[in-house]
Amino acid sequence: MTEAPAPPQPTLDRLAAGRATGALLCDAGTLYLVEGEVVHAESPAAPGLDVLLIRTGRLPEEGWQEAVNSGGARCQVAHTLLDSGRLARGELELCHLAALYDAAYFVLAPDAGPVRFRSGVAHWLGPVRPVHAGHLEQENRRRRQLLHDIWPFEDVDTAPVTRREVAGGGLHGGHLAGEPRAPTPTRRQRDVLDLADGTHTPAAIARSLGRPAFHTLIDVRRLAAAGLIETPREPVAVATADVLPWAAQNQVDPDTALLRRIRDALEASL
Repeated sequence: MTEAPAPPQPTLDRLAAGRATGALLCDAGTLYLVEGEVVHAESPAAPGLDVLLIRTGRLPEEGWQEAVNSGGARCQVAHTLLDSGRLARGELELCHLAALYDAAYFVLAPDAGPVRFRSGVAHWLGPVRPVHAGHLEQENRRRRQLLHDIWPFEDVDTAPVTRREVAGGGLHGGHLAGEPRAPTPTRRQRDVLDLADGTHTPAAIARSLGRPAFHTLIDVRRLAAAGLIETPREPVAVATADVLPWAAQNQVDPDTALLRRIRDALEASL
């Protein structure tokens, strides 16, 4: 096992250039590589593939456990799921890529190091759809910028969040004269607000809802920008240009946008 003090992304780039196979570990999670390409990612901050499949009703919990028991020791859980007929290949690839990009966002964060590399380590899921290291870097850069544009205070990403009661009681109660009325949350955002009880972090909310953590961060930051949840600390004044207008923020559902990008990537590789 080798250890490097450098941030995760430069280390991943070197491993990719050397077509390395093994596991890249840091406090934020683990990336698994096969011949320099990322084949799986895990992070405590992001729901795993099992959570995304089970909580959305695509796969019963016993079906997942059967596949793990049958194929885990041989690193062929994905193969077992496909052979069982419980999931179509395209469906598994989409869900797997969603989980991979979600976890990799946290593993490759600039402050996630130091990293360690264990050569030859394989993940029990087995091969599904590899991702080039450069693609992860581009997507993570885009995601960090998107979150900053919505609400530039990162503390809200990790602390328990609390639904804010507006003046007059309730989320949509009365408001002070001259104060703009809080915008109406979308259905997705209402699900997040229902769990914003001061005990759930965004990561816990994502697991409870069976949604990617990054999509939940988008909703949390939009709600913070709209004044509908309390932030961990009182932020300094935000310039109008730093926060997207509420209507513009909600034009594209993050799940739909991600699925489109994943679909395009799959089609490009065929």
